[in-house]
Amino acid sequence: MGRYSDKNAVITGGASGMGFAMAKLLVEGGARVVITGRSQATLDAARERLGNNAVAVRGDVASLSDLDVLADRVKSELGAIDALFVNAGIATLTPFESVTEEVYDELFAINVKGAFFTVQRLAALLSTGAGVVLTTSVANVMGMPETSVYAAGKAALRSMARSLSRELLSRGIRVNAVSPGPIDTGILDAMMTEEAAAQFKAERVADNPMRRFGTPDEVARAAVFLAFDATYTTGSEFAVDGGATQL
Repeated sequence: MGRYSDKNAVITGGASGMGFAMAKLLVEGGARVVITGRSQATLDAARERLGNNAVAVRGDVASLSDLDVLADRVKSELGAIDALFVNAGIATLTPFESVTEEVYDELFAINVKGAFFTVQRLAALLSTGAGVVLTTSVANVMGMPETSVYAAGKAALRSMARSLSRELLSRGIRVNAVSPGPIDTGILDAMMTEEAAAQFKAERVADNPMRRFGTPDEVARAAVFLAFDATYTTGSEFAVDGGATQL
C-alpha cells in the first residue's frame, strides 16, 4: 500500500516539467492520476513512463469545450477527485514594447482563464477535504523584466487562490498556490538561444540565496504537501524559490 494508494488526482499540464514530476510522485505513491496537455506525442510519452495508474487526456485549458471533455473523462475514470493541480501554463518573455495583443490574449487565455475554468468545471467532482493547488510564480511579486503580462497573470492566480478558497470552503475544499522560483525544467532552452539561456540562468543563480536552480521534484513535493498534508492551510502561497522572495 502506497501513501496515496486510495487517492485520485488531476494535473493539468502534467505531461512535462513540474506537472510530470507531480504525476510521477503521486503514481509512485499509488495514486490514480489524470494528466492533460496539448501535445499528444508528449502525453503519450508521459503516459508510457507513468504506467497503468495514469490516464492522459489531450486538451487545451483555454478551450471550455476541452475542459468539458476533461470533466466527463475524469468522472468516468476516477469519479471523485482528492487533489486538483492547476498547473498548465505558458511563459513568454517579451519586452514591454514588443507585447502584441495576440501575445497578451494567449497568456491570459491559458494562464488565467484556463485556470479559473479548470477549477469551475471540475469542482463538482472534488471530494470533501480535497486540495486544489494553483501554480503561480515568483514573477508575481518580483517585477522581473520582460514578464509584465506573464507576471500579471500569475498575480491573478495568487488572488484566485484566496477567492476560490472562500468559494469552496463550505465544502471543506482547500485552495492554495505553489510559487516556483527558478526551476530547471528545460523550458528556457526551448524558449531562448543557447547563449541567452545560459546568460539568464547565470543571472538567476547569482541572484538566488541558494545559488542554484530548483528541480521539478522539489516543486512537486511542495505541491503534493499542500494538496494532502496541509489540512489547516487554505488561501496561501508557498514559495519554492531558494529564498529569492524571502531573503
